[in-house]
Amino acid sequence: MLERFITSLLVLLMLAACATRFGPDGKKENRFDPRYLAKTEIDRVIDTDRGEVMVGMHRIAEKLYKRNPKEWKKSGQPSMEAALDRLFAGNLDFPELEGRREGAAALYAFSSNYQGDRVLAVMAGLLGMVYAAFEHKDDFYVLDDLNEQKLYNCARNIEIAIWKMSSTKNAGGEPLLITNELDPNNPNLSFEREFGRVIGLLDFLSKVVADKQGRAITRFTQSMATAIFLPVGALGIK
Repeated sequence: MLERFITSLLVLLMLAACATRFGPDGKKENRFDPRYLAKTEIDRVIDTDRGEVMVGMHRIAEKLYKRNPKEWKKSGQPSMEAALDRLFAGNLDFPELEGRREGAAALYAFSSNYQGDRVLAVMAGLLGMVYAAFEHKDDFYVLDDLNEQKLYNCARNIEIAIWKMSSTKNAGGEPLLITNELDPNNPNLSFEREFGRVIGLLDFLSKVVADKQGRAITRFTQSMATAIFLPVGALGIK
């Protein structure tokens, strides 16, 4: 009986480890991936959510560089694509940020004293928060855990960054970084939509993690005019 139970369990695990996808001809393909033996359904949700957040962050950075091409040129990059590759290479210790990370890096982007690539600064700050919210991992398994407060704080920090980008201006009254085009004859709110999608993904996952762990999220109310970036990397796993 025990041998039969073990055999049945192994069969179920093998089936759970089979990933279904659509091939180039549109037909379903089943592939065995042993990694799925160590993944729960929530782990797969986290993997997908993080992947979508990173896709959104890349889109936002690309849009910012397209609207502000002078920024990537400040860092001596040969092209916008090279600037994006540098930003998403995984190492956020950029010399021009002088050791600043997360909120400090994002704030530096809006400093009148900063003469470097402002897109790099604000996005490096936000990416540092995203990496910290996902515990610097890109693949999640049964024993991995996330902190719902980190995810929540990261979402709120992105909201703060949006406000700063739309409200911080130089001495001539022009925005330091151009985002949405508010011309009623040629509106472009793609930044707002993409940021909103990323914020929604982070808020959704924070709720999933909180419910899974039976914990509550501490919610903050701040005036955008005086808002400060909330801690993310400084928080530990509960």
